[in-house]
Order: sequence, then structure tokens, then C-alpha cells
Amino acid sequence: MKPESDASSSKAWLDPSAWDILILSTVFKVLLFPAYRSTDFEVHRNWLAITHSLPISQWYYDTTSEWTLDYPPFFAYFEKLLSIPASFIDPRIVGLNNLNYDSWSVILYQRTTVIITELVLGAALLRFIRGAVDPPTQRIISASLFLHPGFLIIDHIHFQYNGFMFGILLWSILMARDGNKLASGILFAVLLNFKHIYMYLAPAYFVYLLRSFCLSPSGRIEIKNFLALANAVIAVFIASLAPFALMGQIQQLFSRLFPFTRGLNHAYWAPNAWALITAVDRVLLKYAKSSGSNLHINTAGVVSTSRGLVGDTVFAVLPNVKPLHTFTITIALQSIVLIKLWFHPTYKSFLTALTLCGYASYLFGWHVHEKAVLLILIPLSLLAAERHAYFRTFVIATVAGVFSLFPLLFTPAESVIEVIYSIVWFASIYLPLSKRVYEFPKSLSYVILDLFEKTYLGGFVLLQIFVASFPVIASWKSSTDGPSSNGLEFLPLMVTSVYCAIGLVWGFMRLIFIYLHEDTTYQGQLSTIQ
Repeated sequence: MKPESDASSSKAWLDPSAWDILILSTVFKVLLFPAYRSTDFEVHRNWLAITHSLPISQWYYDTTSEWTLDYPPFFAYFEKLLSIPASFIDPRIVGLNNLNYDSWSVILYQRTTVIITELVLGAALLRFIRGAVDPPTQRIISASLFLHPGFLIIDHIHFQYNGFMFGILLWSILMARDGNKLASGILFAVLLNFKHIYMYLAPAYFVYLLRSFCLSPSGRIEIKNFLALANAVIAVFIASLAPFALMGQIQQLFSRLFPFTRGLNHAYWAPNAWALITAVDRVLLKYAKSSGSNLHINTAGVVSTSRGLVGDTVFAVLPNVKPLHTFTITIALQSIVLIKLWFHPTYKSFLTALTLCGYASYLFGWHVHEKAVLLILIPLSLLAAERHAYFRTFVIATVAGVFSLFPLLFTPAESVIEVIYSIVWFASIYLPLSKRVYEFPKSLSYVILDLFEKTYLGGFVLLQIFVASFPVIASWKSSTDGPSSNGLEFLPLMVTSVYCAIGLVWGFMRLIFIYLHEDTTYQGQLSTIQ
């Protein structure tokens, strides 16, 4: 007879509903194989070719195409591993000079590798259900994360491997939840060597592991734990970087990982604080031109930030923002959160601080990509059912964050798919979770706040109508009045970025207020998990 724990383990892994979700979602993703593919698809095909065709000494020097390898070594090793079966399936996939190769063999292969590697995410989410304080609620959250529109849009249509890497992150968070903090730190170190964008979360890991694993509650250093963690993390980085250090290529590798020549904003402004500041600058410029105001105008800023191109962002009226400014603001906001984490190093405190560190980096970082919003949405989902304050923050950030990804897909069929899928997904998670955590507003101020937030959320319907109808109206106007080059072709992107930024900034303000002002004795549903 199996022990009870083994039986429950088997039941968790063989849950029929989990199989249904896996099978149905896989079928849907396979049906998307012919869908639109971004240039990231060719980027990853080229990385297969680089790692397969060239010796390791040339991986970070190759310039055969513009899609140079700019991820850390573990991801390069990952691409090398994927290139081996690819070379047997179709040798042209790994041809270094076979640029923009788009036969069905490469489409089927690369799309399939995303689905298979995403099982790392699925396995972590199943394990989250085991040991959860409220398994039925965790089952809803786990299912919602596996089916998240962000992964569908970015990975299975646009093309990347975020599901795989967030799977590693969730395994690390899971280890922290279950008390295996050494494994948590090791997994996060591994993740950093897959994709360096996760450095945004590193301060929360550093403080949490130092305070809860390397120090005793009284503040005495735990030498054994400290050395175990330090040696394990160092070993991970040695495994990643040693080959390149021995070849004297560390400087070249870092120049690929950290290209500081890019501007404040990406081509499509990520909906963060700088998108709002940039929009204010555009408004002030328009006002100065129309009113004849004596505001000082930087001529370089007149053509900047309005052409949808990658490059430096120069403001026309407001003072320009430098990398040092963004770094200082980000560190300052993270420090506020980390101070509380130091004094309250519980799992829930860590999870909230982790989310806020990613959040602050997204809102105030330098040259942030819109896809980085997943650094907020994924860990925040784990807090969604804590209580109503967290849930409402999750709703606002998720709606704004997912909508901000819609411009990634600009073809008609895929645009319809992403909108319908996101609505169905959101309804499927909102209805059951809201019943569990809903709290009636306690005062008039809460009623007013609730009304404003619901009005904002309702505004996304109007925004979608505007975004969908603008090209039709612009085309009709062009056919009647003749072509125009007034820059309004980027107006839907700007409006989307600004409107989503309002929600994401407000979500950050909500979450940091909740975290700092929440009664320190209240730990919600996660209180039994240290």
C-alpha cells in the first residue's frame, strides 16, 4: 500500500483536468503553427545555426547576420542542444548563411520546441498545487498561468521561449515556498545565465536568501548555509562563463549582453512611466507650436519618439532622461521594498517584494521592452487570491499588461485571436477568483476608488474599438484626401502605450502601498508557509 503522500502526489500529477488542459492547449497551439512569426523566429533559427556551425570561440563574435547572439551562455548551450536534432530533421535549418529560411520543417521544429520546453512551466504549476494552503484556488491560478495570453502571444505566435524560462523561475519560487532555499537560489542563478533580464528580480532574492537562509532569526551568520549557497551560485556561474573566460572573451560577451547605445524607449513605447513622460513632452511640444509659447524647444526632440523607430529618445521640451536617472530611481524604489523584506523575510513577503522589484524595473528602467511586462504579471498572479486588495491590483495590472502586448501582432487574423482568447481567459479566472476574495467597499472613499478603477477597466473596450477602427478611417481618409505623412500612423500605438501605462503605474502604487502598510502580523493564505 502506498503512503498517503505518494497517493496524493500521483493524484496531483494525473489529475484528469490537468490532462484536459494540456491536450486542448497543445492542440490549439499546434493550430497556430502557420500564424504570423516575428523576426524573433529568424533570430532563434540563426542562433541554432551559430551554435551548430561555429566553434564556441566564435559564438559571440559572429556577424553573419544582424541577429547576433546576445543571450547568456546557458541559453547558447540550450540552442546548441536544440540544433542537434534540427540538423538531422533538415540540415538547412542550421545553415549559417541560410538567412530567413522559412520552410515547413523549420516552422514545425521551432514551434514544437516551444511547446515541449514549456512543460517545465507546466510541471512547476502542478507542483504549486501540492502543498498549497487552498488547493482548489491554486489549481485555478496554475491553470491560468499555463494558459496565460502573454505566453500565447509572445511564445506561440510572436515566438520566444518565455514559458520555459518562467518555468525555471516558478520552480525557484516553489523551492522558496517549500523551504528549500538553497535550491531556490541555485535555480535563480541558473535562470540568470539563461536570460539576464531576470537581474531585475535579483535584489529580492539576495535580501531574502541572505536574511532567511544565511542569517539566523537573531542575526547570527549561518556559516554552513552561507558557504553552501555562495559555492553553489559560484559553481553555476563558472559552468556558464568559464569557457569564455579561458578564451579571454568576457568583455566581448558582456558587450553583447549589455548594449548601452539604445535609447530610453523602445520603438513601441513600453507602457511605463517613461511612456507617460514622453507623451507629456509630445503634448507640450504641440502646445508650444500652436500657441507660439516661448518654451525652449530642442530641435532634435521634434522628430524623436514619434517615428516608431529604435534609437535614442530626445525630449523636445522636458529635460532628457539619462541611464543614471533610470538606475537611481529604480534602485531607490526597490530599496524601500527590500527594507521591509529584510525585517519580514516570509514567503509571502518575498513573493510580493519579488514582484515589486520587477515592477519598479519595468516602470523606470532604461530601454524596456513591452514583453518584459511578464516579469510583473507572472509572479503577481501567485498573489491574486490573497485578498481583494491583491486581486484588484492583479486585475488592473493584468488587463493593462496583456492589452499592451496586442500591438506585437498586427495581422488581422492574429489580432482577432489574441483579443478573443484574452477575453475568454480573463473571464475564466475572474469569475471564480472574485467570488473567493470579494470585499464590499468599507467607506465612501473605497466606493469612489472602486468606481474609478472599474471605469478605467471599461475604457479598454473603447480603446480596442479605436485601435481596430483607426486604420480603416485612416485608409478612407487617405483615399478621399490623398496620402498624408503627418505621423498619425503611430497614434494607436501611442494611445495604447499611454492608456496601459496609466493602469500599470496605478497597479504599482497599489501594490507597494499594500505591501508597506499591510499589518505585519497578517500574512493571508500564505501565512502557514514560511
